[in-house]
Amino acid sequence: MQTIISTEQIRKDFPILQRKVRNGKNLVYLDNAATTQKPIQVINAITDFYTNHNSNIHRAVHALAEEATEAYEMTRDKIAKFLNIKDRQEIVFVRGTTEAINLVAYAWGRQNIKEGDIIVTTEYEHHSNIVPWQLLTQEKKGKLEYIAIDDNGELMLDQLDQYLATGKVKLVAVSQMSNVLGTITDVAAVIAKCKKAGVRVLIDGAQSVPHMKVDIDALGCDFFAFSGHKMLGPTGVGVLWAKKELLEQMAPFHGGGDMIREVHKYETTWNDLPYKFEAGTPNIADVIGFAAAIDYLNNIGMDYVRAHEIEITKYALDKLSQINGIKLYGTSDMSKRGGVISFNFADIHPHDLATIIDEDGVAIRSGHHCAQVLMEKLDIAATSRASFYIYNTKEEVDVLINSLSRAARLFKL
Repeated sequence: MQTIISTEQIRKDFPILQRKVRNGKNLVYLDNAATTQKPIQVINAITDFYTNHNSNIHRAVHALAEEATEAYEMTRDKIAKFLNIKDRQEIVFVRGTTEAINLVAYAWGRQNIKEGDIIVTTEYEHHSNIVPWQLLTQEKKGKLEYIAIDDNGELMLDQLDQYLATGKVKLVAVSQMSNVLGTITDVAAVIAKCKKAGVRVLIDGAQSVPHMKVDIDALGCDFFAFSGHKMLGPTGVGVLWAKKELLEQMAPFHGGGDMIREVHKYETTWNDLPYKFEAGTPNIADVIGFAAAIDYLNNIGMDYVRAHEIEITKYALDKLSQINGIKLYGTSDMSKRGGVISFNFADIHPHDLATIIDEDGVAIRSGHHCAQVLMEKLDIAATSRASFYIYNTKEEVDVLINSLSRAARLFKL
């Protein structure tokens, strides 16, 4: 049952938020689009595994192995409930969103993409949802096309109609939320268009799953990828969800232990789903830690997460827009925007700005954010990016604003 709690209560669960940095300054962590901090419940779950239950899984019958296997598989069940996935066999554990997308490109793409076929992605994608498709289309002599963004940072979906009309599109790969602009795309509309054309759809949910309710069964896509570390979980854990019939048709991504049924000298038969795609000893402790992260988010409620981020992001946008020389990117419509703000400040290079702000204990990201196609579209080299999560406060936004004012004085703006 969901418990109503305050941001102040939430912050007490995150030991790192008590840290002092840079000559005793309070840490103000605004780099959540890169990775989120971990509550003590997640840290304790990992410690408990190594302290009391450490064992490999799925193989032995001793007590530790049974306990480890049960806890590992329970995470799969919690993910299924969290995202309304009907069949737990469709949930494949991977290292993160990047590996999930590469798995699809390798195991599905190399079987299904032929010369002249088109894969469609977008101008605001992370490199993880571009480079695998570049490699695949180059290898198979296919073509990679992009849906452009408009001046608000929203996708121009009429271009998708034009691509689909060619009859050559085999896959559309799109992020539900941009890691730079914060744009939330109506992926249900994308999926509906593609279904009519008989085209497969992959959704990159790395930024969306941590910040809003996602119902995979209702969406009706073919592939969905996300990472645990962006939603309070450990690094090195992610999920590929795919329709069962597709996973059954796909060749294994990795070969080795646990993904096999029988191995003979010259032939091998594969294990049942999802283990066919989970070769070798998995990241057991961190998968179990991920379950604790899901429990934490369920306790708060994803409606609370989204409402809190809208409040903080709107406050930050209002404050930033009052500073002379600040250039903001992305839509001002909060119903279409997540808790990410990318900006540039006069002619201060984002790396210089991030260094100055860091002196005040404020952690933001500077650079191209693994989205150089988007940077080229915007005709800039880089941006500064502040990104928010459940533990951020308006007071922390004020610290950022004051730090920007100090930067303006230093550069005599």
